[in-house]
Parts: sequence; structure tokens; C-alpha cells
Amino acid sequence: MHDLVIRGANIADGTGEPCHIADVAVDDGLFSEVGQGLGKGKREIDGSGLLLTPGWVDIHTHYDGQATWDPYLTPSSWHGVTTAVFGNCSVGFAPVRPGSEPYLINLMEGVEDIPETVLAEGINFTWESFPQYLDALETTPRIMDIGAQVPHAALRYYVMGQRGADHQEKPTSAEVDSMGELLEQSLQAGALGFTTARTTKHKAADGRFTPGLTAEDAELAGLARAMRRAGSGVIEVNSDFGPGEFEKMRAAAELAGRPLSVLLVQVDKAPGLWRETLDAVGDACRDGLEFSAQIGCRPIGVLMSLESTVHPFTTHPAWLALADMTPAARLARICEDSELRRQMVDDLPDDEHTRFIRAALERTFELKAPVDYEPLAQNSVAAQAKSKNLDPVEMALELMCQNEGRGLLLHPFENYNSGDLETVREMLLDENTVCGVADAGAHVGLICDASSPTYLLTHWARDRTRGEQLPLEFLVRKQTMDTARTYGLNDRGIVAPGYKADFNLIDMKSLNLLAPELVYDLPAGGRRFVQKATGYRHTFVSGIEVMRDGEFTGELPGKLLRGSQLTPGQAAE
Repeated sequence: MHDLVIRGANIADGTGEPCHIADVAVDDGLFSEVGQGLGKGKREIDGSGLLLTPGWVDIHTHYDGQATWDPYLTPSSWHGVTTAVFGNCSVGFAPVRPGSEPYLINLMEGVEDIPETVLAEGINFTWESFPQYLDALETTPRIMDIGAQVPHAALRYYVMGQRGADHQEKPTSAEVDSMGELLEQSLQAGALGFTTARTTKHKAADGRFTPGLTAEDAELAGLARAMRRAGSGVIEVNSDFGPGEFEKMRAAAELAGRPLSVLLVQVDKAPGLWRETLDAVGDACRDGLEFSAQIGCRPIGVLMSLESTVHPFTTHPAWLALADMTPAARLARICEDSELRRQMVDDLPDDEHTRFIRAALERTFELKAPVDYEPLAQNSVAAQAKSKNLDPVEMALELMCQNEGRGLLLHPFENYNSGDLETVREMLLDENTVCGVADAGAHVGLICDASSPTYLLTHWARDRTRGEQLPLEFLVRKQTMDTARTYGLNDRGIVAPGYKADFNLIDMKSLNLLAPELVYDLPAGGRRFVQKATGYRHTFVSGIEVMRDGEFTGELPGKLLRGSQLTPGQAAE
């Protein structure tokens, strides 16, 4: 008798092959049989009318801190994610010398918009080395499997101290050797990769650029040689990809003999650069290198509300005068006091922020259920204001005062240069891309893209009207087998005998995203945007049900992943 049998589900098995109706059996945490008329199970689930997929593998999260205090890793667990990888973009919390924790917190606050108060209260730094950090992660029960990468910023700061963050000096050859030795030890202990950030978009809260930005060839080569010695790990890079930058990272990856995965988004100031970068990735793949580009499935968009990190009035004296009020009292005061609202619109300061907001409102949209991440230009806040003969800022305030002051606006600032998602569609269709810029756990007061796996199915396979949709099986593969294999997690992402029984049972008819909402549930009462979904009937991790109809079962079977994972065939050998 099997541990579990799902009867008659429509299976998208993660390989991209056509969906088919079958029974699925699970034993000892693995898929044991897929076929017709399987034997009985100790528990059976009627899968009729449901879609069965592998669990989503999200390779680009920032749960480095949250994983130490939150066993449920929300919002990701609400969206069928069963494996999460963090340590991306060069930021994280190990290695760390005693007393230098504030710098890593300051860096994470600036780069990923996670407040210092949240991190300082939430993280209990019981480690110094990266292997010790992995040990600490391993002791915490959690809902999903996790994997961690070594962040360049923390590594450089550990070895060089303040010199590593100030961009005034190069590391000595001895310091490069030290970084390499620590990286090698971390990879041998189970780190999934090494990450670096080479973008001017990323700054610490104190204004300094991330440490790896100015790393030169000798430093990158030393780290690459360490990865070659370890014989494991992926290199992940977030870069502006200016002249010569891709070639620099390609050379490092070739020296390391390891895969390279680059973040890829369309930026307004260089709307065609993504294509140049993706072409370079393709050239490398044709040359036999293991390169991939991590992409999104919707615009990267700033959420604005009267409680968010950014909104039209964050520098307004009238807004700043309300800073000591509770959020609820502040919302009530603004939305009930018409004279105050008039003052906020009429007396906007003539500063850089206001100028940015006025330009941004030309491409900012109301976001409410049913959520629309591919909005039409004629529905922008500025366009609505023009039709009503209002100042766009006044229109924005009116919309944000809806829903008892919790109205939301979305400003797509990347992946939306043409006002639609055709560029994203091109990215999705490329054979060398994988899903990977959702940033779950980060930008908590600005962005909430942890729901991207759900949007991938609803928008691209079912709901899109402004262009062609994409095959369901293809999309499932992008978020399961493809993402898993990018990081060598070859034991998951496919519904087949011997593979890890991480899977979702989804009611596609009722699968929908709810509107984001801002809650105050982080340590120290910190705020964050969260977004839930309907339609996930069951989520299993290692054959154990962790979610049922949107509610936690209380089971916490998730494990720490140490290094790449063997395919079932390799494991048998």
C-alpha cells in the first residue's frame, strides 16, 4: 500500500511534455509511480479537475534573515513554492565578524529595503563563518527546503573590514587568497553558489555602493579559482552590464569551470540592453558553457500607498508632521480631512522627489482586485487625472485614500518600456532563461513579487488578452525543472518515479492573485507588503502536506540543502 495516491489529476510533470491524466503514488517522500489504476494508498486524494505540478523552485529570494525567524517563509509558501534559494545579489549575513553585524544589516536595508529595526531584532547572530550560518539554518524546522549562497559583500567585508566597503583600495594578494579559502570552505560545507553585485543601483542605507562593485580581475580570478578547487557552486551576478562587463564575468566563470547565472531585466535608460546581454548568454551556451539568465514574468513595479516606503508625499512637511501617529490614525486623519488633503496637493515641495513622482504618474496605475500587471496607458493615474481635470498628484491621493486609506498604485519601472509585456514574453521564450527575479523576502515596503509563480500560470497560460498566451506545460517547466537544474538540484522539479515528492494540486479555475496588502507582522512591528492567492488546494514537501486550501497544516518538513543534489539515477548508482 502506498503512503499517498492522487487519483486522476491533470499532470504537468515539469519536463514541458503535454499534460496527461494519471494517478500518482508517493512513498517515503518520493514519487514512486505515475500511471493508471495504481494500487491503494494509506491516504488518497481525488485529483479530478485539478492540475498537479512539481513544487515551484524559486532561485532568487532574499530570505537570508527571515529564514532564521520565520518557519513558514511567507509570502512564498502561499504560492506553492517548495524550494527557495537566497544569498543573491551579493548580500547576506555570513561570514560576519562579531561587532560588524550592523554593516551587513545596513547593506541589506539599503539594497533590499528590509528595515534595520526588523533585522536587528529578528536575527540572532549565533554564527561567524558561513559554514556556521548553514549549521544555524539547519537547526530550524521550516515549511520548505532552502539553499544559501555566499555573498561577495559579506565575504569582502569580513576579510577587508571597512576598506572592503569604501572602494578606495584593492585587496592585497593575501586578502584575495583569504577570500578564496573562505569561499572554498563554504562551498564544501554546502553553499549552492557565490553571488556578486556589479550595479550602481545597489547601495547600503548609508549611501555606499555594494563592496563587490569595484572588484577587479585579480579578485574575481582568485574567487573563481576557489570555486574550481571546490568543484561546485553557481556564480550569480546582478550587473548593469556596461561595456566589457559580461566578458569579465564570462572569463571568471570559465576560469572557475562553473555555471554563470545573470539577472536580466529591461531598463528604461537602455531598453535594448537586455537583448544584447541575452545574446551574449546564448553565445556562451553555444560555446558549451552553462550560462543562464534569470528573468521575471511581469513588470518590476514599485507599490505606492499611504503606508509604503515611496509615495508622492514622503518629503512633504504636512506628511512628516504626522510621523509620530500610528498608521491607522494617520490614514484616518488624511483621508477624513479634506483641508489637509488640499494642503498636501497645493503645497508640494519643489524637490527631486516631487519631480520624480510627477514623471512617474504618467506610468503609474491603480492596482486592485482583479490585479492587472499589464495595464493600458490610458488607465494611468495621469490619464485619469486629465480626464477629470485634476492634478495627477491629487488623483493619486484620491486613489490611495480608497479602501479606508489602503488604496494601491503600481509604478512599473522595469520590464515595461513599451507599455506591455511583449519584451517579457520574448524573455520567457528564450531557451537560456529561467524564472528568477521575484526577490521574495526583499523590498518589503516597495515590491511584492513573491507571487510571481502564481502569476506565471494565471496571466500567461489563461488570462492574457493583450497578446499571445504561452503553453501551460512550458511555463511549469520554467519554474520547476529549469530552475532546479540551474542550481544543480536534480532531485526535484519533475513528477516521475524517484524524484522528490514536492508538488502542488491546483484548481486552475479558481487560481487567482489577491491584491497586495501592507501588514505589520515583521520583528519590531515592521511593515511589509504581502500577497495571497486562491486556488492552491494542496501543497506537499517530501510527500508531506504543508498547505491545504490556503492554510498551513502545521507540518514543517523542509530541509537545508547542502550543495547540488543527485538525480534519482545517480543516487541509485
